[in-house]
Amino acid sequence: MSYLLLHSSTDGQTKKIILKIAEQLRSLGRQCDIRDLNNEKNINVIAYEKILVGASIRYGHFNKALLRFVTTHQNQLNSMKTAFFAVNLTARKEGKNTPETNAYTRKFLEKSPWQPNLKSVFAGALMYPQYGWFDKTMIRFIMKMTDGPTDPKTEIEYTDWDKVSLFAREFEDL
Repeated sequence: MSYLLLHSSTDGQTKKIILKIAEQLRSLGRQCDIRDLNNEKNINVIAYEKILVGASIRYGHFNKALLRFVTTHQNQLNSMKTAFFAVNLTARKEGKNTPETNAYTRKFLEKSPWQPNLKSVFAGALMYPQYGWFDKTMIRFIMKMTDGPTDPKTEIEYTDWDKVSLFAREFEDL
């Protein structure tokens, strides 16, 4: 069984989640091709049994490559077993960590011509020391508005790895 795992990552947490899912699937004997959605232009989705797409949100938006990919491949994706997860810091809060309650994910799925069989939302990581001046300033401002940490030395991984593992099992069971 060959699976395609695509990621669109801004600071690397979405890629880290994809790699963790791939590790779990490979331990079950599955072949996983991992590709960066932001760099791949010609993907033969039909060559795979299942497809998983993970995408991060930055300043309320997914990378444009995500919508371009799902629009281009909507017919194939809607006829296959597929899954999608979003990664954002808003999901660190209870009540904003499901596809139905996470505003960014819900809006994307409402507009998307692709309707994945399985969906989830994972909290990302807050790594101020890794950000440039602009991102650090903007994210600190957003965190202040949402009662999050604003200390520029803060490094917190909010990702619930048990939830990621469960999602990987659910993907395998599709």
